[in-house]
Amino acid sequence: MKLLGELKHWAQSSRQHLALFEGEEDRVLKAAETICRERLAEITLLGCPERIHARAAVLGVNLTGIECLDPAHSPHLGTYADRLHRRRHIRGMTHAEALETAAKPACFAGLMVAEGDADACLGGTVTTTAATTRAMLWTIGRDTEASVVSSFHLMISPDEEFGANGAMLFADCAVVPEPSPGQLAEIALTTAENARTILGVEPRVAMLSFSTCGSAVHRLAEVVVKATRTVKSRAPGLLVEGEVQLDAALVPEVAWRKSPGSELQGRANVLIFPTLDAGNIGYKIAERLGRCTAIGPVYQGLARVACDLSRGCDASDVVNAAVLTCFQASRLKAQAIVV
Repeated sequence: MKLLGELKHWAQSSRQHLALFEGEEDRVLKAAETICRERLAEITLLGCPERIHARAAVLGVNLTGIECLDPAHSPHLGTYADRLHRRRHIRGMTHAEALETAAKPACFAGLMVAEGDADACLGGTVTTTAATTRAMLWTIGRDTEASVVSSFHLMISPDEEFGANGAMLFADCAVVPEPSPGQLAEIALTTAENARTILGVEPRVAMLSFSTCGSAVHRLAEVVVKATRTVKSRAPGLLVEGEVQLDAALVPEVAWRKSPGSELQGRANVLIFPTLDAGNIGYKIAERLGRCTAIGPVYQGLARVACDLSRGCDASDVVNAAVLTCFQASRLKAQAIVV
């Protein structure tokens, strides 16, 4: 967990402002208290302030220093609705619909980020990923340089032989159900860049499949093969291998048997799953059976920073996601300053 400690130190030094859009939820309340106590971020909880404070009292949660805001009564609601209407009127959204939608906590949180009133937003303890993703796309929108919005998980294994001292990035486990070869290639390239900054090492990317180096001939494996070719052409210096099975990507002895000439040599630190089916099942197996700490999913390809959560998360997962989200938000600010 050394990496998580380093990310917490970064969060404490950068003090980003996070909007948590499920402020009335028990796990979020407990996490908010921890985040504030450990000075990991400035927090705004969205929801009914009366209900938030009443529930916090029942839980024994101290909300000192934490802003509680009802989107429906915010003085910013009109401005946010105008922004949302400008983004969505081409899709038929009326201004009245924009006002109603902007008052919903997930959309309000995204609009806070889009307007620069928060550095990032976080939620998903009771909201589905589909609903959260839709809210972020409607409010924050896609980065102009990205062709697809996807996500990654930071996975930290108790076995430090894997990845970078146990840390790896998995993608995409939350957003894109069946990526095309081009989409899969972009997911790999974006995740590799995130791995470089988060893990502090050069990415070693495995494009996963049920086949290794042509051991099976199937259209699904061919998607991975095509995506790998695209990645290599767009980033010639990136160490990427595909198609490759999971054991060959992570276990040197297996890699030697299945792919003797492998440059990856069974030491991947970035795992790119071919479909959402494989990715979502894979990260949850690693979390529940492999005892990995799963942090995320963090969106990639949005114009600003947002993070989803699994509905199966606990308060500590919310804290960890907040820490990683703060890191991403501070990195985005640093990039903007350089530009």
